Amino acid sequence: MKKIILFVLLVCTSIQLTAQEKEKFKYPQDNDKKHEFKLNAFSLIAFSSLNLSYENLLNKDSSFGIDLFYNFNDVSDDLYFPKKFSLTPYYRWFFSETRYARGFFVEGFGMLNTYEDDYSFFYDNDTIVETDFALGISVGGKFVTKSGFITEVYLGVGRNLFNNSNNEEGLNNDLITRGGISLGYRF
Repeated sequence: MKKIILFVLLVCTSIQLTAQEKEKFKYPQDNDKKHEFKLNAFSLIAFSSLNLSYENLLNKDSSFGIDLFYNFNDVSDDLYFPKKFSLTPYYRWFFSETRYARGFFVEGFGMLNTYEDDYSFFYDNDTIVETDFALGISVGGKFVTKSGFITEVYLGVGRNLFNNSNNEEGLNNDLITRGGISLGYRF
């Protein structure tokens, strides 16, 4: 009799564990899809800049990725932060209890960036390209459709660590921004 009860308990436990495993991925866009590729549509439309990112989903609560930004405009005339290029690795923590790596998130990032700075020495004006590294945080939200398409909205701020200075117009180049409205696909 003890052997029968033990056998029934083992079968019930294995059924329960299998049911819990299937419930973990009950949304079709979460099944075996751990990679995302995104284009920041806001940067493309508003600033004529290319901003692409790749993200790898570690588990339901976190992911890491890398973001590439390139500004095609002459950035020396821009009123906003004159960033020309950036390479940004980031780590995200998601706060959704039931969804796999989506919903509200907080992000920590590091940004290798280049920007143009105007310097004047007597009557000689020069534009110098400077490279710096920044650390910062962002917040945002990610929304995923059943077919795997992604919409993401995020905004963040960071601080350059090395070449902190004001340029000729009085713009402070030690603060950097990160943000946008991205469209992409989870595969």
